[in-house]
Amino acid sequence: MGTAGMAAAAVRYLRSSGPAAPHPVEALPRPELRCVGADERAPVDQDVFRRVLGNFATGVAVVTAPAAADEASPAGFACQSFSSLSLDPPLVAFMVGRASTTWPRIARAGAFCVNVLAAGQGELCRGFAVSGGDKFAGVAYDAAPVSGAPRLTGTVAWIDCAIHAVHTGGDHLIVVGRVDALGAAGTGEPLLFHRGRFARLEN
Repeated sequence: MGTAGMAAAAVRYLRSSGPAAPHPVEALPRPELRCVGADERAPVDQDVFRRVLGNFATGVAVVTAPAAADEASPAGFACQSFSSLSLDPPLVAFMVGRASTTWPRIARAGAFCVNVLAAGQGELCRGFAVSGGDKFAGVAYDAAPVSGAPRLTGTVAWIDCAIHAVHTGGDHLIVVGRVDALGAAGTGEPLLFHRGRFARLEN
């Protein structure tokens, strides 16, 4: 299956799983891309790739989704690859590994909340970075106003979204969300990730 076919399959999965999202999920046209030939560039060593890209400092977020009727707890995972995407319409995006066990639950919900973590929430992030178990045990949160996804207490910002589109990107999926509501604490510093460890802003 080609890249466009995989993106369309992801959209079909979203449409057939659970309640309909507030906004339709559409497979957007993909540009024509030319693959780099094997004789043009040597493969990049994965360890080198991680080390070099680790120099790009990012914020850290937890992406959450409400629990389905047959689920005991909500869904959530720690995410570095979150970004704003468009102002009109208001869109954001995050990337998630295709092998993620949390992503199918978010896809079924058709909506998610991005919780931008504060500088003191490193342990909270670690809890959501592991696979399995109840990640929400002992975690304080309320419901985001539109999706009902967990809005974690103490974050510097939150963005409540409906899934707008899903694209393929190598071993990850690129999930685009349309923003329905958002807010910021107005105080506090964000949690950063740089060279494999948490960091914070210096004034």
